[in-house]
Order: sequence, then structure tokens, then C-alpha cells
Amino acid sequence: MTSPTRVLVLNSGSSSVKYQLLDMRDSSRLAVGLVERIGEQTSRLKHTCAATGATREHTGPIADHDAALKAVAEELARDGLGLDSPQLAAIGHRVVHGGLFFTEPTVIDDEVLTEIERLIPVAPLHNPANLTGIRTAQALRPDLPQVAVFDTAFHTTMPQSAARYAIDPKIADRHRIRRYGFHGTSHAYVSRETARLLGKDPSEVNVIVLHLGNGASASAVREGRCVDTSMGLTPLEGLVMGTRSGDLDPAVIFHLERVGGMSTDEIDTLLNKRSGLFGLCGDNDMREIRRRVDEGDEEARLAFDIYIHRLKKYIGAYYAVLGRVDAVAFTAGVGENAAPVREAAIAGLETLGLAVDSGLNAVRSGEPRLISPGSARVAVAVVPTDEELEIATQTYALVGR
Repeated sequence: MTSPTRVLVLNSGSSSVKYQLLDMRDSSRLAVGLVERIGEQTSRLKHTCAATGATREHTGPIADHDAALKAVAEELARDGLGLDSPQLAAIGHRVVHGGLFFTEPTVIDDEVLTEIERLIPVAPLHNPANLTGIRTAQALRPDLPQVAVFDTAFHTTMPQSAARYAIDPKIADRHRIRRYGFHGTSHAYVSRETARLLGKDPSEVNVIVLHLGNGASASAVREGRCVDTSMGLTPLEGLVMGTRSGDLDPAVIFHLERVGGMSTDEIDTLLNKRSGLFGLCGDNDMREIRRRVDEGDEEARLAFDIYIHRLKKYIGAYYAVLGRVDAVAFTAGVGENAAPVREAAIAGLETLGLAVDSGLNAVRSGEPRLISPGSARVAVAVVPTDEELEIATQTYALVGR
């Protein structure tokens, strides 16, 4: 009997479950889907079978993650891809926060679950949902290896000089305060694919990766290892994002509390959900913002300029950190699709060897590609991210070992 080659990837959010079933013989997708608005009367499950190309949608109440994953299992079974298949090798789970305890993908046992739970105070929105997904999947297939792949793991190679905040280390250690970074599976995948695009081994390449979605982060990757990243203790630090402020003078929080009379929860909501592009101009969709800019909307123009200014600062900072840069890679929803963002972020950096070819930049493609002129000293690339494939690859490699 041949060894099982399929991996189910689960990304459990607070009210959603994204999933993909992959065959690791050729990294092909057998099925993809999403369950959203879990716990509401208007829950929706969207499932696509790759073999037939057919998409099925169901709306109606899905009470909890247990019901959601059972519904996913039923949809997979309808396509002959059920969770009881002997071809299923493992289930890989995206877990947002692994702290310093988890530096690589890990087979889940009781000790692992306990540690993920202990990290809830530094990831209160994400780790509880991740745990729910894991426990539900374990109940459905208790005999199957379940693997946790951590968003933070890729960034654990940062030196102390980049990871530490300049506060009392005893207090920092007691409360696990340090810079962890996020989007690690994306940064790992994109930095590696950028090296491949250049025809080199990751150990030969220094890359600045710009993961620009509704959440956004940058990383400096030296010879395949992360040496700095823009997100910190939480995903709030760093770049201007869809609804998050990014970098902020910490005294702003004290000022809002003392002078503005705002509670901690109100400030948390302001900075995480009502700031960034949304806070600046009322939109967090870059397509809409660019439309407004093109129509002469000054509010949208200022939001765009602030976004680009912060992005350009991080490119320059990470250029200094790395010393030598072989490529700057744009990825995720905005990075892959918003040509004006890429052009504006690189504009004026010619003395650093960076430039964008306007014709190449305007091309829309789902393939990794260079958008810099052939004469450029530093390559500028667009590399579509594939976090699900990265999770599946790491899961399958671990189970194989």
C-alpha cells in the first residue's frame, strides 16, 4: 500500500474556518473552502472541488467550530475526499502565536496544547480560535497526526538586538514582552521563492519581503533567515495597515486615557479596528482608495501618502540592516495586485539600486515575476504568497520524518 500523501490545512479564526486539501505528490489542490460567520444565523460555507471545478455554497446557522468542521468533512466526503480517507496523512493547523517555545512545525500533543493556551494573553484574538479548530479536528480524527505551524516561528531567528524592546528585561521576561513578528509562513515562502526566481539558493540571497494585505508586515531576510520584522509583540506594530495604526508613540495611549477619557478597551478598538487606512479616510480597500485618489479626493490621497511613507521608511531601514540587498519582494493582496503601491514605494530609491519598470509593473499575473529593469542593481519582484502550501509542506515534511 502506498503511503498517504494528502494534507488538510485548517486556518481557524474567531468566526471562520479556511481550509485546503492538498496532494503533496505534486502540491496540487484537491479542494478549497471557507466557512464564515460561525455562530450567526447567516453562516456561509463555500466549497470548491478542483477535479470538477464545481463550487457549492450553503447558507444558514452554523453554531460553532465543531459544527463547521463537521460540515467541511461532509463536503469533502461528497467529493470522495472524506476525512476517513487512507490517503490523508495529517492535518496542518495555522497557529498565530508560538512564542519562543515553538521555533518549527510541531506535532500536537497535550503539552503543545497547554503551551498554546498559555500564550493566549499575547494573542487573545487568534490563539483561542486556533485551539478550538485543533481540538475539533482531533475529535474528528483522533488517530491522525495533527501539526501546528506557527506564524511566529520564522522570526525566532532574529538576534536579541532586533527582538528586544528597550525596557527592564526582568519585567519583559516576566510578561513575555518582546518582538515576535507574524505572517511568518508567508515571509518564509516568499523569501525562498524570490531566491528561486533569481536562480539562487536562499542561503545566497538577502531579501526584503513586503507582505501587504489588510494586515501588513515587512521582514529583512539574510541568507534564508529572518533578522528583523516590522510586527512586534502583537500584529499592531509596524506598517500602516487596513485598520491598524502600525508604529505609534506609546504616549499617545496615555494621552488618550488621561486627556481623552478613553478606556483601555476603547483605545484597543481604536488602534486595531478604526485606524490605519480606514481611520484616515474611511476605506481600507486599496482599490477604492486608488479610485478616490484618481478622482482628486484629498483625504484618500493623504491616506495613501502616509501608507507609502511608512512603507518606504521600512525598505530603507531594512536595507541598512542587511547591508546588501539582492531583492525586494511584494506579496499578499495589495502587494500582488496594486501596481501604484509598488511604483510609489520604490520611487526615489534609485541611488539604492532600486527601480521599477512601469510596463512590467502594469502586467497582472499570478506567477512570480520581476518588475525591475534588467539594468537594476537590486531586483524588485512580485511573488504571490501561498501560506497554505507552506503549511502543508512543513506538515508533510514533519510527518514524513
